[in-house]
Amino acid sequence: MWNQIYNPLGSAALSTLAAAVPVVTLLVLIASGKVKAHLAAIIALVLANAVAIFIFTMPVNMSVRASLLGVVTGFFPIGWIVLNVIFLYRVTVATGRFELLQRAIGGVTTDRRLQLLLIAFAFGAFFEGASGFGTPVAITGAVLIGLGFSPLAASGLSLIANTAPVAYGALGTPIQGLASVTGLDPYILGAMVGRQLPFFSLLVPFWLIWAFAGFRGMMQIWPAILVTGVSFAVPQFMISNYINPWIVDIGASLISMGCLILFLKVWQPKELWLSPKLRSHDPSTETMAPPKELSRAPLTQAQLWGALLPWIIVCIVMLIWGNGAFKAWANSIFVWNYPVPELHNLIQKVPPVAAKPTPEAAVFSFTYLSFTGTGMLIAAIISGLLMGVSPGKMATEYGRTIKVCAISLITISAMLAIGTLTRLSGVDATLGLAFAATGVLYPFFGTLLGWLGVALTGSDTASNVLFGNLQKITSEQLGLSPILMGAANSSGGVMGKMIDAQSIVVASTATNWYGHEGTILRYVFLHSITLACLVGVLVMLQAYVYPFTAMVLK
Repeated sequence: MWNQIYNPLGSAALSTLAAAVPVVTLLVLIASGKVKAHLAAIIALVLANAVAIFIFTMPVNMSVRASLLGVVTGFFPIGWIVLNVIFLYRVTVATGRFELLQRAIGGVTTDRRLQLLLIAFAFGAFFEGASGFGTPVAITGAVLIGLGFSPLAASGLSLIANTAPVAYGALGTPIQGLASVTGLDPYILGAMVGRQLPFFSLLVPFWLIWAFAGFRGMMQIWPAILVTGVSFAVPQFMISNYINPWIVDIGASLISMGCLILFLKVWQPKELWLSPKLRSHDPSTETMAPPKELSRAPLTQAQLWGALLPWIIVCIVMLIWGNGAFKAWANSIFVWNYPVPELHNLIQKVPPVAAKPTPEAAVFSFTYLSFTGTGMLIAAIISGLLMGVSPGKMATEYGRTIKVCAISLITISAMLAIGTLTRLSGVDATLGLAFAATGVLYPFFGTLLGWLGVALTGSDTASNVLFGNLQKITSEQLGLSPILMGAANSSGGVMGKMIDAQSIVVASTATNWYGHEGTILRYVFLHSITLACLVGVLVMLQAYVYPFTAMVLK
């Protein structure tokens, strides 16, 4: 048995600096643009092992085993999702169905700003609610690049849009994870998050279009943005506070999409925005292929349903795969649990990170049927067969997809290895304790702790599991509401989603712009930290100025 050590150097400041070395190295190398993402991830992983072993005194065999567990976890489930989303996209392109989808969306609106609201924000929120774990960025990135957006616009804007829905992703998995480690009621936690994120559900659509088209371009379509934001934010609040936290994104996204499409039947901007690139400097335009001229003839009913068929199938399958009853059934039969020898339950979290010494599980759960990526593969196969693609042709296309995604999958696995190792070694807990020492400013910095957790782990669920109990313990010591700060961890975390390394690799892979992760990171970083700070300000107001918003839920 090995107990985690959170101040190995005898100085909180020095220990925190040491703990920050792997993640800072990873981000700096990627942002530099001079080191390929997979090499940056491997270098950072080597450094993470060195820090864990030589500074935090983690036994070598545990460090290596934790890294290998992370490598496998990186492929299942995250890499598995990316691989099969790209496979589905390539099949729709090969059959001509994607061109029909482009024409169908063009029939709703040819304005690029409105397409972003419909696809990146509302459609992406649906997939976040149904499956999460990288699915929305992979799908919306692929769709936007197929619609002719520049690679940086398609990837960066997909990441910015995939924020406000994240706390309720995969049918409320982050909320359930937070409840499991804090012992707090998930319905109350979900309601508290629902008193924070709707402000940003209203803000993010404006932010998204401003980032793409500038202030003037945003103001030209403010009525449509307002309809999109309000029709998402209000249901997000109502469902989370008065129904449950599991179906928030599904309900809010469908209402938002419906309201926007209906609104566009009676309103269109006076000036269409047809440019597919960012209004600001967009280096990705140099790599764009010449735009393909699409037919302007209206689609027949058969063509319209043919264009929508693969995505309807995906929606249906993702709703089934996200259902708790289905997961429970599938995981009771189609599962292989592998407790990692000499690692599982042999590492203990200790106070103040945990209320009492708590063993850390290290089990690779190969729940191969219930993986979201498996559902995506099944949806792709069904779609392919219904579109008339032979099994042999699908197998050939799958082989080509593996070749296209190979380096990205290696990168994602290496990044998950870093996240798993830092969690099991206590390195990330040391970073968390630095935030917890901020006293009266803790509501602000505790929110940023959630942001840091997602940036480190790539998952709001993982961040909640990692720091949820620390938030509870610290808030109780400071006389704050543990419900408020637990929710703040999740709400702040959603803004870290756009800069976590694996999401950036997912975006670059989906938009066929692999190798430019540094450009994407530099583009989204300021958006991420600014929005996270705004969430922190809101939580400060809830804690000290409007405490009734948290007290109601105590």
